[in-house]
Amino acid sequence: MREIVLDTETTGLDPLLGDRVIEVAAIELENLLPTGRTFHCLVDPERDIPAEATKVHGFTRDDLRGKPLFFKIVAEMMEFLGDAPIIAHNAPFDFGFLDAELKRAGQKPLDRSRMVDTYAIARERYPAAPNSLDALCRRFEIDLSERTTHNALLDVQLLARVYLELRGGRQPGLTLAANAAQEDDAPIAVIAGLAGPRVPRPILLDAATLAAHAAFVAKLKDPLWQQPPFAAATPGG
Repeated sequence: MREIVLDTETTGLDPLLGDRVIEVAAIELENLLPTGRTFHCLVDPERDIPAEATKVHGFTRDDLRGKPLFFKIVAEMMEFLGDAPIIAHNAPFDFGFLDAELKRAGQKPLDRSRMVDTYAIARERYPAAPNSLDALCRRFEIDLSERTTHNALLDVQLLARVYLELRGGRQPGLTLAANAAQEDDAPIAVIAGLAGPRVPRPILLDAATLAAHAAFVAKLKDPLWQQPPFAAATPGG
């Protein structure tokens, strides 16, 4: 199962007021685990960056001068996203900004059916608790020591771990014998955890038990197995 964890950084909070994307980061998951494939790009927003935004993500206007414009990175970004579900924390925010940038670049918006919002998942699971990315990392004991600013690439790495926990977590070192054996094309007996082929073990009854059963059955009135079609199929019935 391929999924993409995504985050953006922006010049502000509202693309309808002219705020722009300045950073896009995404990592690929397969079966909930990172594959090592990433997409990361800084973007020239073609406008100033307010000081309050710089306090959040650490980028100034000078940091982004000469970086590619968004329309230059669209093809590579969309190829990386493919048609996989897109996981983001407060996903409507990221989708809204990317849709605005895609529109400027003459591209179609992202399909909202692909959106997986970890903030909404966390609110449903922990309705009375804070559910920011920082709060979830602390709840799941994920190291936050490197998160001094909202760097998108670090955030998606943290979010991937949070998403795994929200999906039920994974016990370290837990390997199903079936999965390990199937990878090595092991025989079914090994997959089942057996040392060799299974040997039937019939249940043997002594003569006294058989006699007692026969006496009990003789007392039954018109037993089903002596009625058609069962009697016809039973030798001597």
